[in-house]
Amino acid sequence: MSVIYVLLTISIVVAIIFFTAFIISVRSGQYDDSYTPSVRMLFDDELVKDDTALKKEDKNKSNQLNKSQKL
Repeated sequence: MSVIYVLLTISIVVAIIFFTAFIISVRSGQYDDSYTPSVRMLFDDELVKDDTALKKEDKNKSNQLNKSQKL
């Protein structure tokens, strides 16, 4: 039974060490993405539909659904 207490204590200590290492690495900028912003301008931007076009498209879809349900 005492082995369980020892293993539990050791596992908690190891978990605290890994958590501390993770917090230190996040604060030091280890996971910051420095590559993507420099390449982002090379990709084409997606076209954004305006709200009126989206509303018309949704209206057309709902009309088509209503027609298919009537059949």
